[in-house]
Amino acid sequence: MSALDTRARDVLRSAQPPLRRFWPALVTGFGTAASSIALLAASAWLIARAAEQPGLVFLSAVIVAVRAFALSRGTFRYLERLTGHDATLNRLADVRAGLVRRLVPLAPDGVRAGQGALQSNLVDDVDALQNLPLRVVQPIAVAGLASIGSVVFVAFLSPPAALALAACLTAAFALAVWVGWAVGARAERTLAPLRSRLAGALMDELTSLDVLVAYGATDVAARRIHDADTALRAATVRRATAQGLTAGAVSAMAGLASLLAIVVAAPHLGTGGFTGPALAVVVLLPMAVFEVFGPLPLALASWREVRGAAERIADDVPAEVPAELPHDEPAATGIPPAVGEGLVLRGVSARWPRMDAASPLRGVDLEVRTGERLLVTGPSGAGKTTLAHVLVRFLEYSGSFTIGGVEARALAGEDVRLAIGLCEQTPYLFDESIRQNLLFARDASTDDDLWAVLSRVGLHDWARDRGGLDARVGDRGAAVSGGQAQRIALARALLADFPVVVFDEPTAGVDPAASDALLTDLLSAAARRTVVLISHVEVPEGLVDRAERLEDGRFTPHR
Repeated sequence: MSALDTRARDVLRSAQPPLRRFWPALVTGFGTAASSIALLAASAWLIARAAEQPGLVFLSAVIVAVRAFALSRGTFRYLERLTGHDATLNRLADVRAGLVRRLVPLAPDGVRAGQGALQSNLVDDVDALQNLPLRVVQPIAVAGLASIGSVVFVAFLSPPAALALAACLTAAFALAVWVGWAVGARAERTLAPLRSRLAGALMDELTSLDVLVAYGATDVAARRIHDADTALRAATVRRATAQGLTAGAVSAMAGLASLLAIVVAAPHLGTGGFTGPALAVVVLLPMAVFEVFGPLPLALASWREVRGAAERIADDVPAEVPAELPHDEPAATGIPPAVGEGLVLRGVSARWPRMDAASPLRGVDLEVRTGERLLVTGPSGAGKTTLAHVLVRFLEYSGSFTIGGVEARALAGEDVRLAIGLCEQTPYLFDESIRQNLLFARDASTDDDLWAVLSRVGLHDWARDRGGLDARVGDRGAAVSGGQAQRIALARALLADFPVVVFDEPTAGVDPAASDALLTDLLSAAARRTVVLISHVEVPEGLVDRAERLEDGRFTPHR
């Protein structure tokens, strides 16, 4: 068994409620099934016996039983849903909390690169885990127990009919497994990746529509969406076809079981106490048994879906923190470390998780003095973003990196990020108001504080024209430009009062004609702070104190 299979089994085990919490759902589920089967059996016996016109006293007990079974079926069904969903949703909450605890040390750099829809897919996969107890374990357990109990009951009336019922149930189970795996297994395995592909194509279309229009690429994007939709629809149809075929096979076996019951039991009518009402019971009982047995094909399909979700979760969320990420850190104190004389890197190397190529940083030496404005340039892939993430302790490093003379490994990453703030190339903005996006940096800020910091970053008039602090910025900042997003990110950094601010390509999404003005405004607003400006382009004269060039993971003399 591979390591992935082992982790997937652990995910499945964590999704199943413990027996002490789940047994009421199993008991009440069996009560529902038993009541349904007993209701049909009692009704069949009552109708057949009433046709013989006995005295009412001979029917009264069964009449009461029919009413009791009808009432108990509804009662057990309600209790089954109540107890089953209660145990499952409580367990699902624990699973979500556990996954969050495992994801926190991985964020942001331990999340696999290139999967923009990972968050959405992970949420969907975790939600799919609730199907394990409700649509897999419970239906299979209830169907199995009810089927065995029915065969034993029929055996007391007619052993040949019991054998026929057992044979038909076994054949129906085999058909459900075979048809499901042969027709629907591949479709179910591909559904989640195809949904992700369609979601990614739609997201690219909606978030980059202006660029697609500018370059005349809307037709290409539309074809991507159409192809993804076609593939997803085909897989959905294949899965529905498999489910329909298995349901049809099970229904056919139910009819065959009743026919076989007539064939094997009718010759024994009138012998050994086997009466007409008993024959009606053994002929009609398979209908009720197969009604309980009917959800089994769907349970097998749900099992394949749940197992696929567990495998994707196990693949996306590693069991251990990769060596490329900080781990075994001391507990956070909530106190930022003193920057002192500045930041010093000696022989620092670092790399990204799940990357087979050489380290983006290879033995770099760098000093950033307090109050200095340092420019780091270099081509794409030279290691500039890697350097930024090392500085804020998103990535582990080898060599020495000190903050105010203290080795960064001796500090909690959360404490380091209280002293060194990162304004990323694409700042993340929540689908909230301007006020809330700023309060994430310092929740005790007043509106006056927020207006003051907006003025410092040149957004006061813009925010006022949009309706004030309650204006929303859209999903992921869709309602603001790249330059405005960078200014909001800087406003958050100013509110958080970072002694050191790292700008990672702040003009990447900005019109080249406006990039110099944006850099000037950003660095002016960050006055009296230590600034590390990472950029692949040159900056206006006089904005920085010193420049270093990073190429192939090493610093070279800046030209």
